[in-house]
Amino acid sequence: MSMKVNKIVVLQLMMSMVLMLGTASCSKKSSSSHASRATGWDVDSQNGTAARNAGKKQQAGPGLVFVEGGTFTMGKVQDDVMHDWNNTPTQQHVQSFYMDETEVTNGMYLEYLEWLKKVFPPTEENYKNIYEGASPDTLVWRNRLGYNETMTNNYLRHPSYANYPVVGVNWIQAVEFSKWRTDRVNEAVLEKNGYLKKGAKTNDVSAESLFNTEAYMASPSTTYGGNEELVLKKNPNGRKPRAGKDGVVPEEKNVYAQRSSGIILPEYRLPTEAEWEYAAAADVGQREYNIYKGQKKYPWSGDYTRSNKRKNKGDQLANFKQGNGDYGGIAGWSDDGADITNEVKSYAPNDFGLYDMAGNVAEWVADVYRPIIDNEANDFNYFRGNQYAKNKIGKDGKLEIVSTANIKYDTLSNGKVVARNLPGEIAQVPVDEQETYLRQNFSTSNNINYRDGDKQSSRYFDFGDSESGSKAEQAMYNSPKHNVTTDSLGKMIRKYDNSSKRTTLIDDKVRVYKGGSWRDRAYWLDPAQRRYFPQDMATDYIGFRCAMSRVGSKAEKRKSPRN
Repeated sequence: MSMKVNKIVVLQLMMSMVLMLGTASCSKKSSSSHASRATGWDVDSQNGTAARNAGKKQQAGPGLVFVEGGTFTMGKVQDDVMHDWNNTPTQQHVQSFYMDETEVTNGMYLEYLEWLKKVFPPTEENYKNIYEGASPDTLVWRNRLGYNETMTNNYLRHPSYANYPVVGVNWIQAVEFSKWRTDRVNEAVLEKNGYLKKGAKTNDVSAESLFNTEAYMASPSTTYGGNEELVLKKNPNGRKPRAGKDGVVPEEKNVYAQRSSGIILPEYRLPTEAEWEYAAAADVGQREYNIYKGQKKYPWSGDYTRSNKRKNKGDQLANFKQGNGDYGGIAGWSDDGADITNEVKSYAPNDFGLYDMAGNVAEWVADVYRPIIDNEANDFNYFRGNQYAKNKIGKDGKLEIVSTANIKYDTLSNGKVVARNLPGEIAQVPVDEQETYLRQNFSTSNNINYRDGDKQSSRYFDFGDSESGSKAEQAMYNSPKHNVTTDSLGKMIRKYDNSSKRTTLIDDKVRVYKGGSWRDRAYWLDPAQRRYFPQDMATDYIGFRCAMSRVGSKAEKRKSPRN
């Protein structure tokens, strides 16, 4: 009996030792946090930047707040007194993104103008159109039968208006500001992380040596004109190499920052129409089932524009025109606090933390305008306006970086001359058959007219003879084709289209703008309302704000898995 007991005890001890050894072995294998899950290699001793940075979260850029994506009813207006029939309800899904907390202000835009003025002095012949081309049109305030010279002379630059939304900015200028902002933010990020010399972004700035985000990621050594004293390398993990088994310490591997470093932010850009409408409606704050049916009329809850809270009961919740000759109510009572625009953050934010998504100024979005939203083609991150491009490769086989000698300028329909590209940027060309061959998801570079503008849709299409009529007549949107250019002396040459067969103002250069403004009645405060305006023209009631795509998880706080 005792021998049996002893055998059992011995067996138990042996099993315990095996389990302990197995556990120790497993813990030893998993103890290194730098071991690749794919190969088991130590990523510290290999070029494993992506693996080493796995799980690094995107940081919100300056001025941005997080908007968690989801499904919503796009359109959903309760009435259509204008009879546009251009916002039929469709179910869409928007991916998570970031958006400016407020509209871009005069102060923010003046920072951009001052930078341009410093880097591209308007007194130099080669740069004379850059600063002027980016400047807002302050004459938008003038009215034939109104005295508005105070705003014309003061609104953009007087410090009293510094925190008011910028206006007089056309769509093209808003896009260029967003590009500039991308580069300045990433320049600061790289300097903070030791990849650029401290002070490089301000001390040695000139037209010949500029920082561009895409150019840096494609060819870091060309940044700042190839000045290696400003563009630095560093050890990405911040630790000194360890000695190997032979006792030899390997050479420290210093590298430039890459996309896989996880510190370079995606670009600032204009939000898409779907993103803007989703963010403005902010259904996240009220989760009743009827939201899916599209019952919410304003960025706030309820069907009225006045507050029902005791502290400010009766006051307007947004800045808009309340009636004929009534832009701000009676002085001191039930007032929206403004006659023209108002300082940002003057009204309560919506449930995403965004200010002035109704009223103050209407806002440009990225989309080309069409009377319908084609949800049959796509119901995820909907956007009309894709024009795919690729980096231009020079004859020497290297990336072609725009220099001060090959800046391209465009003359807009109103005669304004704007820079198409700036020094330091990578020259772009449309994608060709090499990228589109045998693809199922896209077949051309320009996709603005995808599933739109077919011959059968044209008012003038002759089913019996496909060659009848001009191409302009066969197009679905046969808007006027004005041609405005400048001669060698800078004199404007206008060639207006006086055809009597034009039936619309819609073309590929009109952009959507969303939201009501200080000039609009409450009807336009509905986030679903949509209007359009030429992309190269500006008004005193359209401004903009920027957005940034979210990379990684849908939500900022990871939810625990369900059982």
